[in-house]
Amino acid sequence: MTALERRFALPGPLDLRLSLAPLRHGTFDPTIGIGPDGVWRATRTAEGPATVHLSVAGEGVRARAWGPGAALALDAAPATVGADDDPAGFEPDHPVVAALARRLAGLRIPRTGAVLEALVPTVLEQKVTGIEAKRSYRALVRALGERAPGPGADAGLLVPPSPARLAATPSYAFHRFGVERRRAETIRRAAAVATRLEECTAVGPEAARHRLCAIPGIGPWSAAEVALVALGDADAVPSGDFHLPHLVAWNLAGEPRADDARMLELLEPFAGHRGRVVRLLVAAGTTAPRYGPRAPVRSIAGL
Repeated sequence: MTALERRFALPGPLDLRLSLAPLRHGTFDPTIGIGPDGVWRATRTAEGPATVHLSVAGEGVRARAWGPGAALALDAAPATVGADDDPAGFEPDHPVVAALARRLAGLRIPRTGAVLEALVPTVLEQKVTGIEAKRSYRALVRALGERAPGPGADAGLLVPPSPARLAATPSYAFHRFGVERRRAETIRRAAAVATRLEECTAVGPEAARHRLCAIPGIGPWSAAEVALVALGDADAVPSGDFHLPHLVAWNLAGEPRADDARMLELLEPFAGHRGRVVRLLVAAGTTAPRYGPRAPVRSIAGL
């Protein structure tokens, strides 16, 4: 299968793996591979599935794509690696954030334009541990996805399930993936209006959030998670996350515990780039002290 190829330059530095890390849902995510040769990604476009390989080439990026959706995937490649990310106005004077901005200067906010692909794993992360969510997503893709075109298949990549396949899968069938009816129905509802969701890329951040949250089961946290990956919204903050307020408060104020209100108060000086600050703090990995036992990892697939 012949590859299509494109090379493009970026204004400023790029850490490809760091920037695209949010697209990867666990070490064994079958839709993406991040390694020393760059990033391999299987995605679905309006013209069909595609395998995309992204790598740093000199001061720019080399993108190659295979499959029916190759041309559209190449069109989306610059935005995917953060070419549209504009850090203008981001001049942090907080010592922690300023140091991270210098050290992680290559971190960019991606804009994949693939709303449903970002939404499905986000829904799976609702109200469960990260381990459970990643395990469920891997099982779902392996059961309902398809082999990636070209060399993606040789690498074991799978294209995420199509909206039609997700919408047609009854909620009880999600049980074998460790997903209960509530999250399954949310995914099915979103898949049924996938075309409207993909149109979020053409509207402003506020309108996109309203459209996402109009789906029962999608709240501000899920909408913000999708906005940070699929819509390139550098100001999106996932309110309602269990750990994130503690992470922000610990790094910005030395406070081991906080709620959403306190987190938003601490992020207010970075308005316009609050999501960027969150990404920097998460990438740095300096977490708040833990108190009490970790939440148990469960499995409902065998119940």
